[in-house]
Amino acid sequence: MTNQAFDRRAFFGLAGTTAVGALVAASVGTGTSQAAKPAYQVTFTPAEWKQKLGGARFNILRQEGTERPYSSPLNKEKRRGIYTCAGCDLPVFASTTKFDSGTGWPSFFDAIPRAVLYKNDNSLLMDRTEEHCRRCGGHLGHVFDDGPKPTGKRHCINGLSLNFRPA
Repeated sequence: MTNQAFDRRAFFGLAGTTAVGALVAASVGTGTSQAAKPAYQVTFTPAEWKQKLGGARFNILRQEGTERPYSSPLNKEKRRGIYTCAGCDLPVFASTTKFDSGTGWPSFFDAIPRAVLYKNDNSLLMDRTEEHCRRCGGHLGHVFDDGPKPTGKRHCINGLSLNFRPA
């Protein structure tokens, strides 16, 4: 047996174990029963959501997916206005709180009061705080404690979870 064969086998074994662990953590860490979920003002069946949102937005808003970094045109949006939930049009972020975090996703240092809900997210072997729209429950992104003043928060948001309305 050569070292190269051993290294390749060890690599794929570790990669497989890590992938299975992440899947288990994702299903255990974020899984909640239907009864435990809050009642939202805007609701649709999964099929209706998919038809309304399209595949990519459905994946993010309803299945808690994440878009590729630097893929959102909203990263370059500089006009004054309001960012609304792409699922129900609830205003969730003001342009005055947007900043360039360098992470590849639209980032804000604060949400509009009472617009979002937070949930612990233990998936991907990390402890994070997930952010959802208060009105429809759509997954927006995550919030971290490494943002600028005055809040120190970085709301790292999927651009596809938002629409922009210029002022």
